Amino acid sequence: MGEWENGYMDIKTLLDLIANQGFPIALSILLIFRIDRFMQEIVIAQKEGYRQVLENTKEIHNTITTLNQQNREYYSLRFSEVQKELAGMKVELGKIE
Repeated sequence: MGEWENGYMDIKTLLDLIANQGFPIALSILLIFRIDRFMQEIVIAQKEGYRQVLENTKEIHNTITTLNQQNREYYSLRFSEVQKELAGMKVELGKIE
């Protein structure tokens, strides 16, 4: 179709298209290539967005897992303290009877 550099149409090729095919066809071709480049940029941005969402989701999952582990440890410790207290109360109640 002519000379292309980095996905861009050079001016000579564009002018040749206008001269040979008419302005509407040349403009349509130019717009199609611009839309294509725009769509490629959207796809790249979308992939980056997906990557960031996945990364953030993993971080949230790790945080929740850590908090759950800390809660289990805390309540396990608290439960054993309460059991000791109750055992002590039972012993004291046994002495009262």
